[in-house]
Amino acid sequence: MEEINLIEVFQYFKSKILWIITAILIAIIIGNMYTIFTRVPLYKSTTSIVLVNKNYGTDIGAYTQNDLNLNQKLVTTYSEIVKSRRVLEQVIDNLQLECSYQELYSNISVSSITNTEIIKVQVIYTEADMARNIANEIAKVFSAEIKEYYNLENVSVLDKAMKAEAPYNLTYTKDNLIYILIGLVLSCGGIFVLYYFDTTIKSTEVVEEKLGLTILGVVPLEKGGK
Repeated sequence: MEEINLIEVFQYFKSKILWIITAILIAIIIGNMYTIFTRVPLYKSTTSIVLVNKNYGTDIGAYTQNDLNLNQKLVTTYSEIVKSRRVLEQVIDNLQLECSYQELYSNISVSSITNTEIIKVQVIYTEADMARNIANEIAKVFSAEIKEYYNLENVSVLDKAMKAEAPYNLTYTKDNLIYILIGLVLSCGGIFVLYYFDTTIKSTEVVEEKLGLTILGVVPLEKGGK
């Protein structure tokens, strides 16, 4: 197996630096075109709901341990009600959304913080403003439904949903680093293959080593000459 001269390889790669830069630029352009034309930006907005009696604080000792235990038990039930057809279809009507209940349902996640009375409602949508509006409307409709069904006023909005500044599923910095790496790997791999199968004489040392001849002189190549 033919030995590879690392210094010679380095010099060969150095002579092809423009190839490497070009390949990286092409990878970045193609990668970003793929991102723009195939990936839909999605925005997240989250609202927090807390289960606390609205009359708490008006009467000393009004909020008891029994109230706390009851609210914590209701968290699981309330989490299901948030995503119920009755709540979401009302949200769709109120905001005049052009989507079905199933489509909206699939873009909503509800979670509860362990050992607390807090429920988090997260909405994912293709528009930042609408994602925020949907999350806040869900909290509003849900609170009204609980009051009607359970005759309770123990639902309050802890944190209103805010407009997302950027899509959560598009990380341009990370993506471009990946495209740069792809361009670098492909270009270096291609250049190494070209080097490995390049049988031209690249230095006087190769002549002496391969042919066993002594070099008496070297004629330099004049730049711009024929």
